[in-house]
Amino acid sequence: MISSETYLSAFGGFPLAASHVGIKTLWASEIEPFPMKVTMERFPDMVHVGDITKLKGADLLPVDIICGGSPCQNLSVAGNRMGLEGSQSGLFYEMIRVIKELRNADRERGRTAQSVRPRWSVWENVPDAYSSGEPPGEDFRIVLESFAGISLGAVSIPRPESGKWKSAGRILLGDTFSLAWRTLDAQYWGIPQRRVRVYLIADFAGPSAPKILFDEKGLFGDTTQGQGTWETLAAATGDSAEDTGQADTS
Repeated sequence: MISSETYLSAFGGFPLAASHVGIKTLWASEIEPFPMKVTMERFPDMVHVGDITKLKGADLLPVDIICGGSPCQNLSVAGNRMGLEGSQSGLFYEMIRVIKELRNADRERGRTAQSVRPRWSVWENVPDAYSSGEPPGEDFRIVLESFAGISLGAVSIPRPESGKWKSAGRILLGDTFSLAWRTLDAQYWGIPQRRVRVYLIADFAGPSAPKILFDEKGLFGDTTQGQGTWETLAAATGDSAEDTGQADTS
């Protein structure tokens, strides 16, 4: 599990979950009045920094983790399906920009390798992200490429040969970068409703992302009901991804 103690929330409801595992949310980027009012009451020490499009990473307090459930309206089949080109879901790119700026600012302070902050990122969205874009699934490929690019620079991630993204997967590059995603249903994790979402974790300086997302001992809830378990993923990938640094995206 992540042992960091500081954290940034972009686009909503992660602070409560973070507090349950001892992670303190230092600041949040939110513009909607109701969630701001709720978090101000529940987390009075958390600083609200406002509109993410107006933030500059160099001016922000460094954090170990940055989390965001970027708006899903343009990705969902219930929306207009404009994908990441839409004005709402396109705010994903602002999250990526802020992460890059935060890490660049930390390097300028003299930090290197695994000490550069934020070390980890968590992204949450609707499963329709797997099929959004043209050709279908292109938006999710861009999401993977964008997170990988934070650590690796210019990088190309291929589309799966089947044309469809699996509900769980990982990308490993030795001990220098890792990413994992998994589809989970909140009804099996203590929430009294069916709420299926994609969760993606990126470790910008190490191999921990798959362990964080698929280590059943480190997760709360009924892991047997989650979609895309570690056993299923391991069977699908074998050892090739971990040993060679290749991505398992098929």
